[in-house]
Amino acid sequence: MRIIDLFSGCGGMSLGFQNAGFEVVSAFDNWDKAIEIYSKNFSHPIFKRDLSDTSDLSDFKNLNPDIIIGGPPCQDFSSAGKRDETLGRSDLTIKYAETIKELQPKYFVMENVERILKSNAYKETYKIFKDANYGLSYEVLDASLCGVPQKRKRFFLIGELNGEDNAFTPYLLKNLSEKPMTIRDYLGDSLNLDYYYRHPRTYQRRGIFSIDEPSPTVRGVNRPMPSGYPGHPGDPTDNYENVRPLTTIERSYLQTFPESFIFDGIAKTHLEQMIGNAVPVKLAEYVASALKEYIDDKERNEIKKYLVNENKDETQYQLQLNI
Repeated sequence: MRIIDLFSGCGGMSLGFQNAGFEVVSAFDNWDKAIEIYSKNFSHPIFKRDLSDTSDLSDFKNLNPDIIIGGPPCQDFSSAGKRDETLGRSDLTIKYAETIKELQPKYFVMENVERILKSNAYKETYKIFKDANYGLSYEVLDASLCGVPQKRKRFFLIGELNGEDNAFTPYLLKNLSEKPMTIRDYLGDSLNLDYYYRHPRTYQRRGIFSIDEPSPTVRGVNRPMPSGYPGHPGDPTDNYENVRPLTTIERSYLQTFPESFIFDGIAKTHLEQMIGNAVPVKLAEYVASALKEYIDDKERNEIKKYLVNENKDETQYQLQLNI
């Protein structure tokens, strides 16, 4: 199954699908800094492209993708953004749908924030997919139940060409963890701290967190702890002597990028933004593994139907059936 990744950023989705056994053949993005980081970490190419331009999709068609994955920019829907669809970035979600409609891959995966469900852009996007004969399944997944030490809720829409609606949903839900993953669960004591600072949007919210809980959503900004931090009743400790913000690279670990992932050569502000915008690698891998299981099951069922229809001896096909 050949995959192309649109709006790839620095590669969280690509790496997750690659880890699950898929072949990512190319990626596309329009941000030079993210492209630079992506190209340092993958052997397949990434191209700079204005993904709002769908007038000529021959570069995509030439790659002959079976699956297209992507997370169109979510700032117009995000609680961290202005939540204003008139700013134009929500149009990229529609452009993503138009690209899928034109290319007709067997499957697609679209990631976004939960709030997209309340947007006009999503209603239009959904209609485009249905007009293109896609069976659609969607779910809002909590990353902390998918192998990520972070309380990050993300919306996934999976489409299958000529498929049935909601067919994929059980595969998305069947392997969810029974309890959220904490930072200590994932990183052990490697951070050499028990508590850390994450700057709140307002001091009505707490700023101190324990590694014995999932982290809050990793954002695109990372500020130092102010000397006058007033504290909050919800802080797990009132001793701030050894409390510090997490470093940029430590925050990439919360996004489940491996230690081997190269983030060198880019200004800190750009790194913070691309890490905060990324799809957590293990979350993408969770979705990819579910999709792989779904595809494998479908192939097995098709082989079984063939055997029955042709009155074949099933023992001849044990290897193909993998039973």
